[in-house]
Amino acid sequence: MAIIALVSAKGSPGVTTTALACTLTWQRRLVLAECDPAGGSVLAGYLGGALEGPRGLGELAVGELRDGNLERHFWSQLVDLDAPRRERLLLPGVLDPVQAGSVAPLWHRFADFFADLERGRPAYDVLADCGRLSVASPPWPVLRAAALVLVVTAPRLPDLALARATVRAIARDFVAQRVPTDSLRLLLVGAGHGRFEVAKAMRLPVIGHLPDDPRSAQVLGHGGTVRPNRPLLRAAAALENPVGDLLERRAARLGQPAVAEVSDAV
Repeated sequence: MAIIALVSAKGSPGVTTTALACTLTWQRRLVLAECDPAGGSVLAGYLGGALEGPRGLGELAVGELRDGNLERHFWSQLVDLDAPRRERLLLPGVLDPVQAGSVAPLWHRFADFFADLERGRPAYDVLADCGRLSVASPPWPVLRAAALVLVVTAPRLPDLALARATVRAIARDFVAQRVPTDSLRLLLVGAGHGRFEVAKAMRLPVIGHLPDDPRSAQVLGHGGTVRPNRPLLRAAAALENPVGDLLERRAARLGQPAVAEVSDAV
């Protein structure tokens, strides 16, 4: 079990849609944590604003700043996306800039807590929707704590140019913080160049390629009936296997950490 962070470059396709599709189709226990400082969208979008009262990362930050009892507050802030099974949970993101200011000093605390969920009973993976890095106070501690960082991009030249800059920024930060950069992978969304062509040009492995599926994206963004047989949902479900394989291989190497720089060609 681990933190799996998703991040995108400016103008790249929906990290939140991708993270939600994975949350709804993967078999492992998951917490989808909306860590985008620009704000969360699942409550108002996919859930249609159906919940009463404030809930989520902003409220969690208030509770932590008030009494430091993060574990007690955490479980009360979650939304069960597959009730009552509690296998697919949502930690909604911030709702306004005031909340974002309260969260920023706590990213380290949240990252440590997310990482500890793998030792819970039951254990959970955390899918961290980190949004775009071109915002104030990006959740760097969450990215550094992640066992896997997926840079979501469309496989078209303008998007790949922005993705290259994002990968470089993450790699520079990781090297400076002595975090292994081998956690970085590309996740392609939509039409464009093929995954092997992109991997060769970017000199970074591509973990998967999700298809254009406007109907499913509409449901995930605005609410409706999720149909697992739709192309986007099938591809998201299939992504669990390569992600799981990578996590298992990384867990086997935990006793031999190594910091490796990403190629300058990235």
